[in-house]
Amino acid sequence: MTLFLGNPALRRLAAAALLLAGSLLAGCTTNPATGESSFTGFMSTSEENKIGAQSHPEILKEFGGAYGTPQLQAYIQNLGTSLAANSERKDVKYTFTVLNSPIVNAFAVPGGYIYITRGLLALANNEAEVAGVLSHEIGHITARHSAQRYSQGMLAQIGLVGLSILTGGTGLSDLAGYGAQAWLQSYSRDQEFQADELGVRYISRASYDPQAMASFLQSLEDDAKLEATIEGHPETADQFNIMQTHPRTTDRVQRAIAEAKATTPVPSPRLERDAYLQQIDGIIYGDDPSQGVTRGRHFSHPDLRLAFDAPAGFQLANGSDAVQGLGPNNQALVFDGGRVSGAGGMADYIQNSWAKSIRLQSLESTTINGMEAATATASGNTSQGQVFVRLVAIRYDAGTIYRFIYLCPVSVAASADAGFRQSAASFRKLSAAEAAEIKPLRVRLVTVKPGDTVSSLARQMAFEDYQEQRFRVLNGLTAGQGLTAGQHVKLIVE
Repeated sequence: MTLFLGNPALRRLAAAALLLAGSLLAGCTTNPATGESSFTGFMSTSEENKIGAQSHPEILKEFGGAYGTPQLQAYIQNLGTSLAANSERKDVKYTFTVLNSPIVNAFAVPGGYIYITRGLLALANNEAEVAGVLSHEIGHITARHSAQRYSQGMLAQIGLVGLSILTGGTGLSDLAGYGAQAWLQSYSRDQEFQADELGVRYISRASYDPQAMASFLQSLEDDAKLEATIEGHPETADQFNIMQTHPRTTDRVQRAIAEAKATTPVPSPRLERDAYLQQIDGIIYGDDPSQGVTRGRHFSHPDLRLAFDAPAGFQLANGSDAVQGLGPNNQALVFDGGRVSGAGGMADYIQNSWAKSIRLQSLESTTINGMEAATATASGNTSQGQVFVRLVAIRYDAGTIYRFIYLCPVSVAASADAGFRQSAASFRKLSAAEAAEIKPLRVRLVTVKPGDTVSSLARQMAFEDYQEQRFRVLNGLTAGQGLTAGQHVKLIVE
């Protein structure tokens, strides 16, 4: 059957089809943990190891580096290694790392690299809960979910290449552009459930209480709801937490636990609450001063020696590259800056460098606390309507410029802009003594005494608002649940 081979497009399509067929035949493997046949033909185990090793330093940089004493890092490494010993894959060398991030998160990348943040460690209330998190991530690696996602993505790309070749397009260059970052996509719900099944299996084999996976999932949900309430947007509770990349529900975790109990019963399940709490006593909670600190609407950075206040009603979030803030009536701000050479005056910098492609209004030079500065306004259109923008540039020293972008709907600009200007005017340099006074919040372990209550201990929390709600979420306490004398609980203190 070679009648069509005179058509160059069809010849190219045939070649693509042969490539696709060869990939399918060679790439299906049976996973020892799941017993299922899966397509991983475009990522070998050696390639997984290479990706993990290459990604590790980049991840450390993005998340503020590794965190904790050698004792804490060794504790997590030893815990993870003991859990991985219960998995079906013995060809993986695991590296477990605590990241210096206040975000509650954990994730795995190919090659056995598993990361857990200090924010997650602060939220967990026993070793079994952390073991459940680590075992879930071990499950992803054991089942080779990243390799599946990458290979399936490549398979889809080859299909598009075939269509592109048939129509005379540039499909091969598109295929080449399908980068290794594909493994960073979110897992599917089926993959998450499979990781739960494997995670429950591994912690059960290690004699931990598998129910800890469900209790920590509840803490995650409670934490997300509280954060959204504090920010004034309770309806967004599910948009900014670990569940966005780990789409799991309590009922599915309970299903995984029930199935595991039938095959791997745990006669004397362990929680190891007190041993775990001793390990995290004193860890930083929230922002690390070396990365800058937010307290309500106040931001300060002891290393950069600067501080400012956001407008009234704003909530600030400190990122690796910028500070972002959200305020009432859809107001927002972004603060960033760094070393700049040859910038000239600040008005010139705004007009001819930073915002040269924007039609500026009311550009003016000024000074802010003795520093040269300039500000301008502009307007723009977004999917939410027209917005008012105020830009502010401040020369901190000869080679350093800091910048504010303030935004709000045009309808509230008249009232909001006064707050924007006041916020920019609060920017100032910190003295060495002031910088030295900036201390992080920390987790402190305390023993409940007779007469102590949730309310009395919550008043010791280093927050001005939602003290009792924060205390309950931090300690995994349900509404109305009390305390027992002698019990260890966590506080957040300065």
